[in-house]
This record gives sequence, structure tokens and C-alpha cells, in this order.
Amino acid sequence: MGSSEQILLPDAPKFDLDAYIANYSGRTRFDRLFLIGSTSLFLCVEAIKGAIAEAKKGKDLTRYQRAVSLLHHHQRDDPAACSDLEWLDKTSKQVKAEADRLEHELKGYKNNLIKESIRMGHEDFGNFYHETGDLQSSYKSYAKMREYCTSQKQILEMCLKMLIVGVEQNSWISVQTSVLKIRDLNLKPEVEADIQPKLHASMALSYMASGNYKEAATSFLVVNPSLGDTFNQVMTSNDVAVYGGLCALASMDRYELQTKVLENSHFRSFLELEPHIRRAVSFFCNLKYTQCLETLEAYRTDYLLDIHLRRHLQEIYTLIRIKCIVQYFTPCDSASIAEMAQIFGTDEDAMQQELGDLIQRDILEARIDTQNKVLNAYGRIARDEVVNESLQMANVYERAARHRLFAINTINGGVEIRTPRASNQPGYGGAGDILSSGQHQPRGFRSRFG
Repeated sequence: MGSSEQILLPDAPKFDLDAYIANYSGRTRFDRLFLIGSTSLFLCVEAIKGAIAEAKKGKDLTRYQRAVSLLHHHQRDDPAACSDLEWLDKTSKQVKAEADRLEHELKGYKNNLIKESIRMGHEDFGNFYHETGDLQSSYKSYAKMREYCTSQKQILEMCLKMLIVGVEQNSWISVQTSVLKIRDLNLKPEVEADIQPKLHASMALSYMASGNYKEAATSFLVVNPSLGDTFNQVMTSNDVAVYGGLCALASMDRYELQTKVLENSHFRSFLELEPHIRRAVSFFCNLKYTQCLETLEAYRTDYLLDIHLRRHLQEIYTLIRIKCIVQYFTPCDSASIAEMAQIFGTDEDAMQQELGDLIQRDILEARIDTQNKVLNAYGRIARDEVVNESLQMANVYERAARHRLFAINTINGGVEIRTPRASNQPGYGGAGDILSSGQHQPRGFRSRFG
């Protein structure tokens, strides 16, 4: 899973490479190792050698050659930087022989018109293409299985394979299509309970990939902890905590973060795996913006080495920082730019420029006093709005209470209020037609009509 982006990171990440990569299985192991080798100056050689070893476990010759070429660029004298021609020749012959065998078997299955055999033939071809790195052909082979599936279980297995290939291709429309197909199946409750965490995680990942962080956070937050390591071809439970926490911080307000993240019993299990994410959310909810941003910044290098998160990290961090600035200034009539610069870890000039940008984008309702280095609020101040809304609400409650008390006293007094029948009839508007006392009028009750 390559990318044109080549950001070289000089800082060492906080994770141990061997322990980190051991959490994953399948093709994503090579993808992650190759990305780390391409971008981390601290781990590049170790990661590339791991990628070469991982490639030699499979049959994807292109991957192996890319990894060897990258190592040769960094360390030409390393023995592993030279291609293993014997392995390449041997594996190439094995791949060709297996392709011929599968083609021959599939033709025989089609001639015999046995649906189950044809389905298995397409599945074998899909697995073969997947192992050799031809993801497009793999997806097509899996899709051909649909015509020959005879049970819900077989359709489920097919859709899961297509889903994983879609993730590896970064084809998020295909991922969402596979998820919707699975949700339309009539599955047994125990099967559905097992598959739902994977579906929520996949949809969340597709939302994050498209920049829809609010929907991504919502989907990550409903992933059941039973996901465990059952989906480590795509992501682990640690990834759910990081992706979900960052997307929530970038898109949710304080109340939502408190109720949907920190007080979420399911997501709390994930946050225990990544306690710094929980701390960052807690700092934000408690208005401790400096600590929140410093906590996230400490893990920037780790997140830039993640194959799914790195493309969106700068945008997510920017959104979180903007939320911190806006939330800090919202209750204020004015604020010192020097003090804000200290809180948000920058100098006065950079802070003033950042505030000016937010004002121009209509994110912040304020004006900058450049002479006194002060940020002044203008327009409708949030505090005044709250006071006015509270007064209006109090008036509404007062009127409602008076009406209820009047109705209660009327009923207790035995007074009946009748609807007027016509203006020309006797007694219209008179006291006799509007009020008639009951047989037992309470002592002390007196009508204003006499």
C-alpha cells in the first residue's frame, strides 16, 4: 500500500517495532513495515529488513524487489540489499505453475457444471491473486463467486474477502458496498454479533479516509470490544482507540466527548489500551488545552507511521487545535494574545497570524487590537445569549405555572367555564353563563363576578 508522500521523520517513535508489527497479520504487515522503512530515519533499516523477510514468506515478487531496492538506497553494503535471484527464480516458477493448475481446474469445474466446485475455483483464484499482489484480479475473482454461492455463510465469507481487498486497495466505495451487502444478509444472532464489530470498524475507516470524521468517530465508538485481534488483517483494538479518539476530538463538542467517549462503557475498554488518548480527551473536557495538545504532539511521529492515519493527521490535529482556541475564547470579552500564545505553545506573532486566519474564515467572531495585542469579541457574546435564553425560559415557566395554578383553583372551587354560544342570545358575556358555582363552594372562595 504505497503512497507518493515521502515525509522523513527523524524522531524515534514510542513503540517497539517487533511488538508493534506482531499485532498484525496478512499483507498489512508488509505495508506497515515498508511505510516505516520509507519514512522513519530511526527505524528505516530495521523496518526494511523486516519487510524483506515478510515478502519472502509470500509470493509477491514486486513487493520483495521494492523492499530490496529501498534497502540498497540506504545501505548498499548490506548483504540483504542484493536481490536473492535464486528465490526469485524459484518463486516465479511456482507462481506460474500454480496459475496454470488453477486455470486448468477451473475449466474442469465449469465443464462439470458443479456450482460448489466452480465457487471454490474462483475463491482459489482470488486467494492466489491476493497472495501474488494482483489485488484488482483478486477482487474480481471473489466477485465471481456470488453467482455460485448457495448459502448465507458463503456470501458472508465472499463479502469479507472483498472487504479486506477493498481496504488494501484504498477503494472505500468497495468497502462500504461489502459492508452493506453483509448487513442485508439474514444471519444468525451469534454470527451477527461476531461480525458487527468488523463492519462498524470498516465503515469507520472508510469515513475517516473520506474526511468525514464525525461519522468515523460515531462508528468507532460503537465497535464492541469483542473485536479483539479478529480483524488484525486491517486494524487492531489499539487502532480503534487511536482512530476513534482522534476523530472524536476533531469533530465532537465537550458534552459529546464526555458522554459518548469517556462514559462509553464499550469504548472505555479500547481507551485502556491507549491511555494517552483518554488523557487527551479528559484534558480537553476539563479545559486544559496545553496538556491536551502536548499529549497529542508527543505521539505525532507514531501516528505519521500509521498507514491509515498519516494522510489525515495534520488535518485532524489542526481541527483539534482550532476547537481548543475557539473554546478557550468563547466565554471571554477579550483575551491577551501573549497569554494565548503561551497556552497554545507558540509566539505572539504566530498566534496573531493564526487568530487572523480564523477570523477571516468566520470560525472566530472577534477582532484583533494590534496595538494592545488583544483579541476582542464582537457581535453576539455567548454569555449574553445564555443569560437572555435563561430569562426567556424563566418567563415561559412562570406563565405556564400561573395557568396551571389558575386551572387547579378553578377546579377546586367548582367553577365551570363555558364556551359562549352566540352573541345575540341572552346572557352572552354575562356572569351567569360564564361562571356557575357548584353546590359546595369552598369557604373563602369568591368570584370576581360577585
